[in-house]
Amino acid sequence: MIIAIVGPTAVGKSAAAIELAERLGGPEAVEIIGADSMQLYRGMDIGTAKVTEVEQRGIAHHQIDVLDISQEASVSAYQKHARRDIDGIVDLGKVPILVGGSGLYVAAALDKIDFPGTIPEVRERYEKRLTEIGDIALHAELSAIDPESARVIDPRNTRRVVRALEVNEVTGRSFQPVFPRHTSQYVDTIVVGLEMEMGELEERIRLRTDLMFDQGLLLETAALREQGLDQAPTARTATGYREALAVLDGELTEEEARELVSAATRKLVKKQLTWFRRDPRVRWLSARDVSELPTIVREATHNRR
Repeated sequence: MIIAIVGPTAVGKSAAAIELAERLGGPEAVEIIGADSMQLYRGMDIGTAKVTEVEQRGIAHHQIDVLDISQEASVSAYQKHARRDIDGIVDLGKVPILVGGSGLYVAAALDKIDFPGTIPEVRERYEKRLTEIGDIALHAELSAIDPESARVIDPRNTRRVVRALEVNEVTGRSFQPVFPRHTSQYVDTIVVGLEMEMGELEERIRLRTDLMFDQGLLLETAALREQGLDQAPTARTATGYREALAVLDGELTEEEARELVSAATRKLVKKQLTWFRRDPRVRWLSARDVSELPTIVREATHNRR
């Protein structure tokens, strides 16, 4: 059995997962796997609201702090490592709890989805081509060999254009953005979605944003810049860090950055809800009623026997 706790940013998924883990037996019975594309990065703690060691309460957490900021996050690599974690936890006789709001990463772990591999040499060649001819011309090259993908990929989304060209060359197939069909990889999958009235959630987002800045997001970002954040292919695009870099460069005031981070997070929440509400497996639960999680798990387990 694998349990997944999903839902929008700021709804309280991490705390709910830890509480459920304790109710199911604690560190001896449960381990947690993160499904957040930005919590993969070491040093990106405040801006991703990463659970601290104290907050983890001794429960093992996987897929957190596994990448340097110079590395590019890959959903295919995440799938391989997350599934290895799941199998290892099950082999220990424990229950894995997957928790996160990155929909594609949740799907990569739970669903029957195959992601084409990567050949660095091919990707580097297309990235070099991008610098030589620009995004519009490279997108035109994609249109010539893979018109279906070109129709749905914005020319400005250069990472996706390069990936589409790479996949076409490596596999000979059209590259299409991957959407899960909600076919579970595992026999017993329980997916619980936490939800909250939008007005309350937006207030939590505002408070969370203020807390990040008050706790030292700018100092954390400055430290990450010393490690090469400006050139990081994925990490520098993260909400919060992108705006913090602009503050450090004098392009935004801190107050303007706070407003932009809150607005970007609200936009993200809408995308997350759209993604997860398409999944018929999700059993929605008010974030105020997380104490009912153990009952939901027991009922789901009983119904499948």
